Amino acid sequence: MAPHRLFLHALLVMSPLLTPVAWAQNFNWRGTIVSLDEKSLNLRLRDESLMAIGLSPATPVSITQPFSMQDILPGMVLGVTTVRRADGATVAIDVRPIPATAPQGLSPHDLQAQSTMTNAVLEAVVTNSGTQEITLNYKTGSVKVLVPPGTPMSRAAPGSRSDLKAGETVFVASRRNDDGSFTAVRVQVSKDGVKPTQ
Repeated sequence: MAPHRLFLHALLVMSPLLTPVAWAQNFNWRGTIVSLDEKSLNLRLRDESLMAIGLSPATPVSITQPFSMQDILPGMVLGVTTVRRADGATVAIDVRPIPATAPQGLSPHDLQAQSTMTNAVLEAVVTNSGTQEITLNYKTGSVKVLVPPGTPMSRAAPGSRSDLKAGETVFVASRRNDDGSFTAVRVQVSKDGVKPTQ
């Protein structure tokens, strides 16, 4: 398949998962590395389609490390992806620490249909019947989030281009170019079996 048609095919497949912001300029991709060279990263996406994303020598690469509720401390800034349960409860589907300088707030996210990303400061943790509830304050409001056992959790750590290998899982934040192709803005890659979920 020609490169531009491959881009369009992948874009159409992913369109139900893209937020309005993503359509405007930012695109997130999740998949497994099939191959790579100095200028591109070739992925097999979650729907099994193939995607080529441009890389530059300056593209930041981070690795993924384990993270758990035992590592969380009050005052830590977290990025928590959530969904709304049928009973109205807000439930985490991904938890990770983020830089203290990251903008705080709530926004639609594309990890899962109808998911929301909350960047906020951890205020409190309460454990009830094995499920932990965290209170997040994002300056203009707060939200209580249930974190069931087994919720995916990880942290990013500095990596290098050498960490990008065929078979590893990646999260790629990218921008769309004028010709319809995509260039990676940053890449987070799995390490020792710990996979990025963001």
